[in-house]
Amino acid sequence: MRADPNTQTKETVVPSLPIPARIELKVNGVTRALEVAPWTTLLDALHNYLDLTGTKKGCDHGQCGACTVLLDGKRVNSCLTLAIMKDGSEVTTIEGLSSADRLDPLQQAFIDHDAFQCGYCTPGQICSAVGMMRECHAKTADDIRELMSGNICRCGAYVNILAAIEEVLGKKREVRP
Repeated sequence: MRADPNTQTKETVVPSLPIPARIELKVNGVTRALEVAPWTTLLDALHNYLDLTGTKKGCDHGQCGACTVLLDGKRVNSCLTLAIMKDGSEVTTIEGLSSADRLDPLQQAFIDHDAFQCGYCTPGQICSAVGMMRECHAKTADDIRELMSGNICRCGAYVNILAAIEEVLGKKREVRP
């Protein structure tokens, strides 16, 4: 039996996924090689590939600041940052701020001032505050409030967060000549 020449055969086209990108990130002082899909955010790379879950996914739109990390020393929303765009960059997460035997001074100040309630926003708040202090623009409480306005605390611990930041900033000012 011959095939009818008027019948067209359809080829089945199977879409293929993009090839994963090979990138290197220096995360908390350790260089890590990753293979990530082109759409992988820095936040998802930290969580899913490196098992660093301290950085939190809040709104996933860059509006709450829960995902804030330090990228080459500057604070960024990791939910809005594509990992492949940061190949070769240095990332510091909340896990990278402390050492094995000592908390970062800001982490300790958050504890001392009870600057968290549920704690979900705390890693982003601390990373953002560390970045803000490195920027050296915060001179007053109003400056701190403005510069930290991208980090939301749904529990309303703002007064204690401000006190913790002011304490550490005050100590840093005392050390400077």
